[in-house]
Amino acid sequence: MSHPVERRALHVPPLEEVASVLQDALKKSFAEATVTVVDCPDLTQAPYSLGAAGLCGSPRLADVGGVPYLMPMAKKDKLYDLKNLAAHVDLPNSFIVGAGAGPLNYIGVNSELMANAVVGDNPRNGSRASKVDAAGKCELIRLPQEQTGCSLMLNMFASEGKGGKVLKVQAKKRTADTNLVSCLREALESHYGEKPVGLGGTFRLVQGKAKIHVMPDFSPVPLTCEGDVNKWLNFFDMEAPMVFMSTLCSKDPGMDLRIEHSHGYGDDRGGHYHFDTTPDIAEYEGFYNVAEFMYRVDRPGGKK
Repeated sequence: MSHPVERRALHVPPLEEVASVLQDALKKSFAEATVTVVDCPDLTQAPYSLGAAGLCGSPRLADVGGVPYLMPMAKKDKLYDLKNLAAHVDLPNSFIVGAGAGPLNYIGVNSELMANAVVGDNPRNGSRASKVDAAGKCELIRLPQEQTGCSLMLNMFASEGKGGKVLKVQAKKRTADTNLVSCLREALESHYGEKPVGLGGTFRLVQGKAKIHVMPDFSPVPLTCEGDVNKWLNFFDMEAPMVFMSTLCSKDPGMDLRIEHSHGYGDDRGGHYHFDTTPDIAEYEGFYNVAEFMYRVDRPGGKK
């Protein structure tokens, strides 16, 4: 299926410069923090166990659909597939990580998606979805190899999955109110101003717990405001270790972007990351790359 696509080149500063900007900011929010430029480790190995080895080769971000397809009432016909989305972002053979809503036509109910898949000539799918069961508990689902769908919305980072230089983020003991991802994004916005800089990749909550939400099945009544949404969502305190798929863009260049979005999972749990709830012991490690382009796919309401 074809969807309307907009594309914009992002500002791509040197990795060493970005590392310095991010480290300076993290040191104001965490007792210990370093950001360095390293050779990407083999992310197919534990503890990440992702679909491809690296985050390099034609790195790009995409924002697909959006929250307006969920509220006030869900548009259940908004179905996407990672294979098609890879073609939409001009990288049909790609490694995709991201955060969105799970495949409604497979799960049967609304769910959270942790996208982690290689699509194209040599496909591999390690994606998970999480839903709320009848007892109100989180249920984590490992999606089958052929199931690369998603619904309503997705924020994704795509690359050729190659090794290469990336940013390694390490932070311990949070001392400020800002969560890890917001701290990174706000640091880029503060430094680069009107020039949008995008990052995508993965991070782990190594130690501590995090506030995570999981969407229940679709609301039978309209969700008209943030208060409605918060009453509808299910919130959980989830314990490390967890692996998160993460995207962020320093500034929305007029594309109606969700400027940060991270979903993650552990052995039997998963969902949308808000912040850690154990600042004194919180510990993070992550790997990100700088994206060259931002794609806006199937923008709600069309191009403004």
